Amino acid sequence: MEEQMSELREIMKDSTSNTGTSKKGNHKTRIIAITSGKGGVGKTNIALNMSIAYAQLGKKVILIDGDLGMANVNVLLNVVPKYNLLQVINKQKTMDEIILDTEFGIKFIAGANGFSKIANLSVDELTYFAEQFSSLENADIIIIDTGAGINHNVLQFVAAADEVYVITTPEPTAITDAYGIIKIITTEIIDREINIHLLVNRVHSADEGKRISERIINIVGQFLNYKVNYVGFVYDDPVVQASVIRQKPFIIINPSSKPAICIKHIVGRIEKTDNSRSEGVSSFLKKFLGIKNSWFFIIFDI
Repeated sequence: MEEQMSELREIMKDSTSNTGTSKKGNHKTRIIAITSGKGGVGKTNIALNMSIAYAQLGKKVILIDGDLGMANVNVLLNVVPKYNLLQVINKQKTMDEIILDTEFGIKFIAGANGFSKIANLSVDELTYFAEQFSSLENADIIIIDTGAGINHNVLQFVAAADEVYVITTPEPTAITDAYGIIKIITTEIIDREINIHLLVNRVHSADEGKRISERIINIVGQFLNYKVNYVGFVYDDPVVQASVIRQKPFIIINPSSKPAICIKHIVGRIEKTDNSRSEGVSSFLKKFLGIKNSWFFIIFDI
């Protein structure tokens, strides 16, 4: 066991420098988690179209379906993944074998209902998973579409990501649930500060998006003493529903539509923000696994 733990330590040390940057080219992958307090707010659509907008900027993008209970990204992409992360966890496939190239310039990794098994992996199995996941470090952007609401898997992704984008809509229940998930994130994850941003979907005007965001941000600041940033809004538009029916992203169907322009503006705004907090794939992996494996932090002296 000690020999296996030592080997795992060396693998991770080889893949990162002291600052969390890959030694293979001093490359930092920006890892973004997209989440929401409830289902039905357009979270997956936002994650998918943001991924494509990044690819259109010339970025190498990987979209991971982290909604392990009800995966929907593949439906919107109109693809049927043959393999998913569970095959990597079970050491049946490599990461390269499960990644799908799409016609939209992004790569896609399907999630798995059995992903919770990672909590009980042996050191040897964790070593394999760590090696495989570290192969994603050549990406510029990894976007993770988490599940809606709160469960342990959602908190794992949120706690490990560089940035978290909470999606809400003007509906009162969505606003309440957006505050609820921010409250849980900020009170449950106490060992690190989470970089939280708010995106308001399905608005009818820019003023509505600003008004909704200010309401949530002010409540979070008042009752949780936490700063949440407003990143922007996406218009309510029939092109979104049409894209779902056609199983083709709206930024592809109608790149000049209001929702597509909003997504491009949001991605452009994100790109202008400070990226110094991005720590790369290996750091994400340590934090992700550490949520359920406290000994993992001890191994890497985190």
